[in-house]
Amino acid sequence: MKRSGLVARTRCKENSLKMRALILSLALLFAESTLAQDNPVVVMDTNKGQVTIELFADQAPITVENFLRYTDNSYYDGLIFHRVIDGFMIQGGGFDQGMVQKSTYDAIKNEASSDLVNDRGTLAMARTSVVDSATSQFFINLVDNDFLNHVDETPRGFGYAVFGRVIEGMDVVDAIAKVATGTVRGYADVPNEAVVINSIRRQQ
Repeated sequence: MKRSGLVARTRCKENSLKMRALILSLALLFAESTLAQDNPVVVMDTNKGQVTIELFADQAPITVENFLRYTDNSYYDGLIFHRVIDGFMIQGGGFDQGMVQKSTYDAIKNEASSDLVNDRGTLAMARTSVVDSATSQFFINLVDNDFLNHVDETPRGFGYAVFGRVIEGMDVVDAIAKVATGTVRGYADVPNEAVVINSIRRQQ
C-alpha cells in the first residue's frame, strides 16, 4: 500500500514537471512569435510584381530605421534595380532610369553580425569598401552568399549588414534575376529594360 502511494506521488511529480516544461516551451514560442510580429513589414511594388519584406528591427535597428526613413519619404519611388547578377544578387535603391545616382542621407553604421547571414531571400545593405558607408542602396540575395557574412572586425571580414527577408514574392525576385543585362554609362550588369521600383510602403 505504501509502495503504491509512493509510485502514485512519483508519477504525479513527473507529470507536473512535464507540464511545466510544456508551458515554458509554449511561452518561449509565443514570445518569439510576438517579437517577429513586432517587426515592420513593407511591400515593394515593381514593374515585375510585388515583393513583401519583413525588416529585422529587433536585430538591425539602425539599418531598419535608415531604410524606413527612405521608405517613408518615398525616396525609392521610380528608382531601379541597376545591378542584376543571376546566381548572386539583385541590387537597387540608388539610381533612376537614366542611371543617374540620387543624393542620399548620411551613411550609417554597419550592423553586420554573425547572427544575420546573407542567405537566399535576405536583404542586405550595399556599400563601398569602407565598412560604414551604406546609405540607400540594398540588395536581395539570390543564393546563400556565405562570403558576404561577418567573420571579424577587419575591413575585409566585416561583411554586409542583413536587415530583412522576403516573405512573399521571391518568384518576382527570381524573375528579375533572369532579365538580360548589359553595360550602361560604364556600369556593368544593368538590365536592358529597366526594372523599376514603383514604390515601397509599410504594410497596413
